[in-house]
Amino acid sequence: MSIRRETGTYQISTVAGERVHAYVPIPLPPVPPLELAPLYPLLDRANQALGRLDGAMELLPDPQLFIYLYVRKEAVLSSQIEGTQSSLSDLLQFESGLAVEGSTDDVSETSNYVAAMEHGLKRLKDGFPVSLRLLREIHGVLLRDGRGSERMPGEFRRSQNWIGGTRPGNALFVPPPPEVLTDALDAFEKYLYDEQLPLLVKLALLHVQFETIHPFLDGNGRLGRLLLTLLLCDSGVLREPLLYLSLYLKSNRSRYYELLQRVRTEGVWEDWLRFFLEGIESTARQASETAILLRRLFREDRERIQEQAKSAATCLQVHSYLQTKPVASIRSIASNVSKTITTVGGILTILEQLNIVKELTGQRRNRVFAYQGCLDLVGAGTEPLPISR
Repeated sequence: MSIRRETGTYQISTVAGERVHAYVPIPLPPVPPLELAPLYPLLDRANQALGRLDGAMELLPDPQLFIYLYVRKEAVLSSQIEGTQSSLSDLLQFESGLAVEGSTDDVSETSNYVAAMEHGLKRLKDGFPVSLRLLREIHGVLLRDGRGSERMPGEFRRSQNWIGGTRPGNALFVPPPPEVLTDALDAFEKYLYDEQLPLLVKLALLHVQFETIHPFLDGNGRLGRLLLTLLLCDSGVLREPLLYLSLYLKSNRSRYYELLQRVRTEGVWEDWLRFFLEGIESTARQASETAILLRRLFREDRERIQEQAKSAATCLQVHSYLQTKPVASIRSIASNVSKTITTVGGILTILEQLNIVKELTGQRRNRVFAYQGCLDLVGAGTEPLPISR
């Protein structure tokens, strides 16, 4: 049973001619202190799952491939939570300069998420700390073009925003007014370096606080989820960006939004922590299992090629390239394996007959192929959400 706490106060302000109650969160950590004793078994399991995930990378012949795909899976999922309809296949085709069937705006927005994640990770590797400045930089990349590009990329908001509803007066939640935003963010940044609580507990608190402050006009949800991965990498718990909660949050989005709001209205931090830690454990376990299954898929397909395919040596070259680029045009494959388009076309026909690749366009020219087994494993759960009517 969670303790009911006061987690913030309401400040009355006038927006567009109507009075609204904007919520101003109390700085972290919660008071009275969290009751963590009942959560320690779950916290231990979550930490163990993270350790197994970190170790699972050593099983893969090319860990960077897994990282490459998982960053993009997270980009797709996190963007889908915000309403985009792009798929993992769409994103991979877009990044390869190929045409996509879905919305170009959606897939461009998802591609920006990949760029934002990569920018943040590079800055961390260069020794730059997780900070408000870094969050502004990442936000600038996230909204650099497409939808949201007119919503002050890289700048904290200077006007009132809201969540749900058509205006602040009928919103589900109204974040802090702009005049108190600096104080709220200063307290948030200070808590980034607090080490009194276990790391995963601190991350859970920071995520709610960031979403509650809602410091940008757009992109807060995506940046708040991205921040979790950055902090895990910055802390050294993970050597690589391997853990992403967006699949868990997408699958449990009603409960996710409910708990965010209940922390604000009732202060039930322990209920949120239980949900968050269960998500960490589940997500880390799934990622570890996917790494093991990918390793098995690559090995079994390689063995099938060696046993059944003519021109096995060239087939294995194409198979190896498709492990690094699971969606690729016949032209790019030919260029990267130093074979003619005619030769590669014949090899892809063999791989199609072995049910290893699938042609995506249905065209006779400019064909695009997918390493379908790889996409199915990594892309599980990335089907777009139904469009609300």
